Amino acid sequence: MTPNSPGDSHAIARRGLMLVLSSPSGAGKTTISRALLKTDEHLTMSISVTTRAPRPGEEHGRDYFFVAEPEYHKMVKGGELLEHARVFDNFYGTPRSYVEQQLAAGRDVLFDIDWQGTQQLKASAGSDLVSVFILPPSIADLEKRLRGRAQDSEEVVQRRMARASDEMSHWPEYDYVVVNRDVEQSIAQVQSILTAERLRQRRRAAGLVAFVNTMRGQS
Repeated sequence: MTPNSPGDSHAIARRGLMLVLSSPSGAGKTTISRALLKTDEHLTMSISVTTRAPRPGEEHGRDYFFVAEPEYHKMVKGGELLEHARVFDNFYGTPRSYVEQQLAAGRDVLFDIDWQGTQQLKASAGSDLVSVFILPPSIADLEKRLRGRAQDSEEVVQRRMARASDEMSHWPEYDYVVVNRDVEQSIAQVQSILTAERLRQRRRAAGLVAFVNTMRGQS
């Protein structure tokens, strides 16, 4: 049963939420994100802008909005990004208008961003934000996953490993923490978090008032 299907309690009108997944590179957040998006029709991915070059198989407008640095800095200056950060040698950010439209329509938006972006979202999103940090089961496992992807040079792998320790130190800033020992179990855990957060009273207040008033015979 989908979250807003007829007969489901989720059919009560609600405001959407922002679901943030963060982790060191290689810990599994992208795999978990893709699985959630595949099975949950009421969850949509936030598409970031970035100044980095596309990787093989990536498409503009589907994976990222690929922009030149001057255009990116213009967006930052104009307040068009909910969050923005420099990661290694590239810049990333989240377009504001698309996210706000989705939340108002009762849809949930998934973010695959780092701790810096999450801090900025907290400042602007308030109670709309639900944050989950994904930890690897060990440093050795993390390095194995990075090398197994065969996407990056040895230099890049070493930079990502060096950065991982600092990234993992930010786990206390998140609402939930999932240790990704088994990816299927981790996917289920994050889906459970999403299901519970959708039922929070504050997200459904207006819809619940109308629903209860109807049952009580009030207009």
